[in-house]
Formats: sequence, structure tokens, C-alpha cells
Amino acid sequence: MTPTERRASGWLASIYALRMLGLFLILPVFAIYGRELPGGQEAYLIGLAVGIYGLTQAIFQIPFGAASDRFGRKPVIVFGLIVFAIGSVVAAMSDTIAGIIAGRAIQGAGAVSAAVSAFVADSTRDQVRTKAMAMVGGSIGLTFAISLIFSPPLTAAIGLSGLFWLTAALALLGIVVVVWFVPPAPVRPQTPEPIAHGDVLFDPQLFRLNVGAFLLHMFQTALFVVVPVLLVERGELPSPSHWHVYLPVLVVSFALMIPPMLAAERKGKVKLVFLCAIAVLTISMLLAPTLTTMAKGALGGLIVFLLLFFFAFNLLEAMQPSLVSRMAPQHIKGFAMGVYSTTMNLGLFAGGIVGGSLAKRFGNDTVFYGCAALAALWFVVAYSMTPPLARKKEM
Repeated sequence: MTPTERRASGWLASIYALRMLGLFLILPVFAIYGRELPGGQEAYLIGLAVGIYGLTQAIFQIPFGAASDRFGRKPVIVFGLIVFAIGSVVAAMSDTIAGIIAGRAIQGAGAVSAAVSAFVADSTRDQVRTKAMAMVGGSIGLTFAISLIFSPPLTAAIGLSGLFWLTAALALLGIVVVVWFVPPAPVRPQTPEPIAHGDVLFDPQLFRLNVGAFLLHMFQTALFVVVPVLLVERGELPSPSHWHVYLPVLVVSFALMIPPMLAAERKGKVKLVFLCAIAVLTISMLLAPTLTTMAKGALGGLIVFLLLFFFAFNLLEAMQPSLVSRMAPQHIKGFAMGVYSTTMNLGLFAGGIVGGSLAKRFGNDTVFYGCAALAALWFVVAYSMTPPLARKKEM
């Protein structure tokens, strides 16, 4: 990658990461602190507050992406970050669960993922675009890791309201990055290629990846409706100390995922690594109820579950956007990333609803079993995927 490509990809990945903080910062703590709000005793409303962000993201991803094609990437991204900041302020000033839900919905309406992905595509050459997309995909996992580590002590210090004020400030910082630090994309000659959106919507390979994006992020929000509560109730670990678990788990899981991720690319084992990651994800959620109910080792069992889950989650989170960018038709790659982002955010929304509903009606363990069953179905769907051809070594 040229210095300009590295600069553009790095700063745009940071925009993506700042936006995702709007979701991730509340995941480790909201199931606990949300109970203190009027109406927060209902698990369904807790799940709705967590997941509504993903729903409005899903609704606005493709419109924002299309607007960026017409009005330019930077203006649309700036507008989306302003909307995100307004939603953060609404949530910060709310003292009821209904107000938080409204603020989260407005946050999600600032859906800039597709526009950011299209900007990355504009700013990079074909032969290095996979690396750039992997940087964007990796920013999601890194942001999630940071939120898990710092959210509990931050919330203990500044409260939920302070957390939302912080996300508003980060959105404004993102605007500064877009305007002053992201270099303009080079003007490329336009080729008169037909825009066949059906090539994305109905392509079986991309469909499998979109299903995976939906399910992976559904698991993420569904499980974090119950995991923070289990750490408190079964692990006897107060919320401000949850980072003592998250930090080592995330460091180890990131270290463990590097060898298989490198093997997937360098040795042509993309499909094998991808399927193994889904299998580990399924097994971790099947084992979770047993691991978290051991009389003298509930905390240790939770740590084992989280280590297995995050190993698989981080690996899949890094691989999927890169695969989409390589499999999508070149001339509508931005649209393909918009569809991927839409299904991802639908999963984030569905996870909050599913997790809250299952936990309320059938108990926390049912959330693990339900997610495990869907992960097994994902394995079946992904089994027939055809991986992209191995990339040639770039000079």
C-alpha cells in the first residue's frame, strides 16, 4: 500500500471504530445499569435499547451509501456523524428506558458504514483493497475489545449519562478526522459498466456471508444481554471489575486467532478456517450453560466460554468483510458493502430482542442454546461456500 492508501484506510477505519463505539460501549454494562432506570426491570426493554441501534442502522445504510455516490463521501459521513452525536445527546439527557431507546434509535440513524466502505474502495487500488477492507473489519473487533475492557470502570465513574456524552464527543472528533485528516479520494475514470444489484443480492456466495454477518452480530448482542448479569450473579464479580476478565480473555483470543488467520490466506485454507471458527462458536455456546453453573468454578467457566467465543468471533469478524470485498463485483463493491452492513446491523438489532425475550421467558441459559442452534445452521449454510482464489503475492 502507498502512504496515501495507508493513511486513508487507517483514518477511515478509525471513523468506523468511533461509530461502533456507540453500540459497543453499553453492551457490557447496560443489562446491569439499565435496571436502575424507570422501566428498566423489563428484560425485553433492555434488549430493545441495546438492539434498536442496529435496526435504524440497517434501515439507513443503503440510503446513506447511495447518497454518498451522489453528493460525495465526506459530506454524507459528516452528516451521519452529526446525527449520531444528536442521538448520543438525547440518550445522555434521558432518565427513563424509553428516552434511552429513542436516543439509541437516533444514534443508529447516522448510518455511515456503507459510505465509509465505499470511500475505502475509492481510495485504494484493486490489488490492495482486501488489506484496506481487513483494516476496517479489524477495527470492529478492536473497538469491541476496548469497550469490553473500559466500559465497566468508565460507567462506574461517570454513569450511563456520562457514557453517552462521551460517545457524542467521539462523534464530533470523528468529524474533525473526516474533514482534516482523511485525504480526498483520487478521481478515477468511470467505466460504463451496468449496475446489476442482483449480482449482490442473489449471489449465493455473498448471500452466505450476509447470513453470517447477521448471525454473528445477533449472537454478539444476544449474549451480552445475559453475560454481564451472569458475571455478577454466578461469577460473583461486581461490574466495575469485569475488565479483569475481559482484558486477559481478549488479549489471549486475539493472539490465538493470528495463526489460523494467516494460514487461511497464505496456505489457501480460507474455507477450512472459516468453518472451524463457526464450529468453535457453536461449541462454546453449547457448553456455556454447564460452564457457568459449576458450583465452585462459575467464574472460571465463564472465562473459558468467553475465551472460546471471542477467539471464534474475532476471527470471523476479520475474515468476513475481506471476503465480501473480494467476492463482490468490482463496479458495485460499495453496494455490496452496504448490503453486508445492513444485514450486520439487522443482526445487532435482532440479537437484543431475541436475547431479552428468551432471557425473560425461559431463562438465561436458553439464550446460549438458541444461539448455538442458529450457529449450527450457519455451519450448514457455509459448508458449500466457494472461497475466493488465493491472492498472488504483491510487490
